[in-house]
Amino acid sequence: MLIPLLLMLAGFFILIKGADLFVDGAARLARGLHVSPMAVGLTVVAFGTSAPELFVNISAGISGNTDLALGNVVGSNIANILLILGISALIRPLTVSKGTVWKEIPFGLLAALMLWVLASDVYIDGAARSTITRSDGLVLLGFFGIFIAYTASIAAPVAGLPDVNPAPAGKAAQITLKMVIGFCGLLFGGRWIVDSTVILGDLLDVPRAVMGLTVVAVGTSLPELATSVMAARRGDVEIAVGNVVGSNIFNVFFILGVSAVIRPLPFNPASNVDMAVMMAASILLFIFMFTGRLRIMDRWEGVLALLIYCIYIAYLLLPIISPGFPAGSGG
Repeated sequence: MLIPLLLMLAGFFILIKGADLFVDGAARLARGLHVSPMAVGLTVVAFGTSAPELFVNISAGISGNTDLALGNVVGSNIANILLILGISALIRPLTVSKGTVWKEIPFGLLAALMLWVLASDVYIDGAARSTITRSDGLVLLGFFGIFIAYTASIAAPVAGLPDVNPAPAGKAAQITLKMVIGFCGLLFGGRWIVDSTVILGDLLDVPRAVMGLTVVAVGTSLPELATSVMAARRGDVEIAVGNVVGSNIFNVFFILGVSAVIRPLPFNPASNVDMAVMMAASILLFIFMFTGRLRIMDRWEGVLALLIYCIYIAYLLLPIISPGFPAGSGG
């Protein structure tokens, strides 16, 4: 029990330090190239912080543990919006651009909706069981291609962003090295935390289905958490929001697309509740842009998001804590 706890603490330290370096490098890169911070958040930062989900899902697909692969992505997307943006909004109200409200956030909602459609063979096609097949995986990867084309279109140089001192091959190399070191810290720190918490979960007899939606999902979302929190503290709120929205899109279209191509993912109808929570979280984020101050996620909205997330986690854990309680996804 002591060794996993020590590994978890070491993982947190490496993760937070890595997030600091990665966000600082990404922000400097955006300013130096006159590229929109949102574009950087949606692509470079989002892909970097989604790496743990990718590696966990590839391992799960190869080993045949498909429940973990699907639960990891759904749980991570729920945690990204409700937990990570909730905490980030508490640190600093999150102001987003008009384009983010009407393009990027709806694109994230489309990802959640498409995942539910592709996983609902029983309800839509009248099939005997629901499976995210290899052809479904290729459809998801096709949507990912559209997303990449869109982000490339908004990554054009933006006038009015302050310069970082030109030059610099040396300067560019320094920024790149900082981002690479930060990325490694995010990757290995997140991995250590996940491994140690999974061991602790096994010792405490927590079902693997619940582990996928809670411990593994939150564990693989820790890079997003650390990165968005650091970005919010630094005032780079566009990176904080872009990181979460981009990660959710990456998780569904790219990571689940790759996972399904490696091995088809059977879908348990009991997971419809989790799918519904994921779509509801995406809709809630869109609504937050119009409640209170326009295009701002205020602190009270962050508190509401965190409260909803706590209720969801309680729904997952109550069947374990109180065996007489109706079982949720982990039952």
